[in-house]
Amino acid sequence: MEKTLSRGFGGPLQYVQGPGEIKNLAKYTANCGRNVLAIIDAFLYQSISAKLEESFQDTDSRLMCMAGEGECSWKEINRVIDASKEFQPEVIVGIGGGKTMDTAKMVAEQLSLPKIICPTSASSDAPTSALSVMYSDEGEHLGSIMLKKHAEMVLLDTDIIISAPPRLFISGMGDALATYFEAHAILDSDTPNHIGAGYKPTRLAIAIADLCYDILLEKGEFALACVKQGILTSAVEDVIEANTLLSGLGFENTGCVTAHGIHSGLTILPQTASFLHGEKVAFGIVVELVLENRSKEEIDKIMKFMVRVGLPVTLEQFHVEPTEENIEAIAAKSLKSNLVSLEPFEVNMKNLVAAIKGANILGKTYLEAMKP
Repeated sequence: MEKTLSRGFGGPLQYVQGPGEIKNLAKYTANCGRNVLAIIDAFLYQSISAKLEESFQDTDSRLMCMAGEGECSWKEINRVIDASKEFQPEVIVGIGGGKTMDTAKMVAEQLSLPKIICPTSASSDAPTSALSVMYSDEGEHLGSIMLKKHAEMVLLDTDIIISAPPRLFISGMGDALATYFEAHAILDSDTPNHIGAGYKPTRLAIAIADLCYDILLEKGEFALACVKQGILTSAVEDVIEANTLLSGLGFENTGCVTAHGIHSGLTILPQTASFLHGEKVAFGIVVELVLENRSKEEIDKIMKFMVRVGLPVTLEQFHVEPTEENIEAIAAKSLKSNLVSLEPFEVNMKNLVAAIKGANILGKTYLEAMKP
């Protein structure tokens, strides 16, 4: 992207997070339109659609609920648009995980409609961004599409989020942890961010990335222990905010680099399809630590945190054998994503392959050293 001296910052118009907030959805959509199309994760469709239908009773709004099906692909986007034509939606609501939310964003974009995004887990920073990550029908990462505008609102019901599997919360911490390292790489390389045509990151964006990192390292382990017991503490609310709002604003207003580039690379191997976005990004953080030659003290702190909370730090944890062929396939796909090229130094096949190999050795070392 072309370098610029201008600074830019963007985000959703409103962000609301708290227990029981899904019951207020009708009140929030009323500000956007009367005919509400809700696209809901298939896994949660029955329970969420029942709650919505109850909350929309005795209102002036009309509600149509649809279950999301699989990847955020053009096939899925067009399926939703075709099925909702007769209903004539005026506002789109995306409820669920990253792929369902990204599908809802793309449907709203194609129909030029306002959107409200409601994540049902704190598993990624996708909710706050004005982009959708596109996949093939088979699950291969194809790239991201920048949208014309952010959501009118991001709405989190933390009662729902606390009931999601802890693995999703852990994955969100992996995605959020990358924000700090990638933000500073973007700052050092003077790379434009993801706002509009791309601007220099504001100081606020860097401060958000730093705060996200601080919250995770300070409260992440305790918050996870609470989540595993189904307890909604202030620490859990803090980490939900870090995983969703801070990480989202942080990455979009700075950028993604090696950690997310390696995520893209891992998707080339079919055995990684069952793993979550933040889990793949977590291994990408290890690669970035090696590639950037971070200090022993910083590596030790981050690696111990990731192992303690259960984030994957080796290829074997993705059922990937660290063969030359597999590592070169990951590196080639990562280089194709162009994210690793945003480091403040040259990244090529040779040093990226070496970093992946080194990261796998590093991960094994810490897993072995920290065995109970």
